[in-house]
Amino acid sequence: MHRAAILALTTALATGLCAAPIAAYAADAKAAPAAAAYKAPRTSFGQPDLMGFWSNSTLTPINRPAKLGAQSVYSEAEVKKMEAAVVEEVEEGNKPTDPNAPAEAPKVDPAKVRPEFAAAGGDVGGYNRGWLDPGSHVMRVNGEPRTSILTTPNGQFPARKAGAPAQPGFGGGGGRNSFDNPESRSLGERCIIGFGRNGGPPMLANGFYNNNYQILQTPDSVVIDVEMNHDLRIIRLNSKHRTDGVRPYFGDSIGHWEGDTLVVETTNLPRSQNFAGSWENLTVTERFTRTAKDRVRYTFTVSDPTIWEKPWGGEYEFAPLGGVIYEYACHEGNYALPGILGGARAEEKEKAAAATTAKAGGE
Repeated sequence: MHRAAILALTTALATGLCAAPIAAYAADAKAAPAAAAYKAPRTSFGQPDLMGFWSNSTLTPINRPAKLGAQSVYSEAEVKKMEAAVVEEVEEGNKPTDPNAPAEAPKVDPAKVRPEFAAAGGDVGGYNRGWLDPGSHVMRVNGEPRTSILTTPNGQFPARKAGAPAQPGFGGGGGRNSFDNPESRSLGERCIIGFGRNGGPPMLANGFYNNNYQILQTPDSVVIDVEMNHDLRIIRLNSKHRTDGVRPYFGDSIGHWEGDTLVVETTNLPRSQNFAGSWENLTVTERFTRTAKDRVRYTFTVSDPTIWEKPWGGEYEFAPLGGVIYEYACHEGNYALPGILGGARAEEKEKAAAATTAKAGGE
């Protein structure tokens, strides 16, 4: 399984279309529906009820396709075209494979494969389309079909302050080129937590599969069961941040209710879970609001005064999963990690043998 390739692509899912001029688009777009007053149901202990099985899978990427510029909303015509293309993609990808085709032969027309899918599953041993579930609809927030999850003016990560460390590249700096031992590989490859930021915070779809959650509530905590990798994110209500220096994988999350909105502040994220290179001084503030029977609005704000001039963030809406989540048995039949390490050892032996041969020839 090509987890290393996938890690590089979790923020790159961008199948943008050529955008019409902004003025023309504005005239064509449907106005977002007025937010009707919705009163979230209450739990038996009086809290707004967020419980249930939810998904944040979507065609909308985290970062807006650069060619869209400041266009934050798709036209309905663009949405229709994008969502129809997914239907065709699934049909094409699910066609039977020719058993007589060579291993290198593409199963589908390369021109019809998204670049990120081709990179993650286009080679031998990669995923067939049937194993992928990135989402089939553009993300709508208050009825608007968004072009990005980020709500910055250009839909991109904001500029960094002078002197701030550069944003990590491929894999978030998670040991891509280190093959000495399992501990140097990424947490996703080791099946400790999921690749991407499914658990967060911020909680973001990974662009490939298993973007599903179960939210549970008690009087003093909210628990989010993250399908990949079967992680439980525990949010303590009306409490205080820990001061012992411990940095859990999902940070230290403290929540409180502001009306019908659950507000969660998370600090103490570890280096391994950095977001855009920020971790030591990172604060992520999330807001969960039940806006309809079948929608939960999710917004997040990122703050790190050592890296960015001001806070920034994004938003999307959870939709019902339409089922339940099961254990993500990540290591069952997983040959990727021993394959990565075994390949490195074989390469080392080949280099050592070549060096010995070269030395013998020079004597």
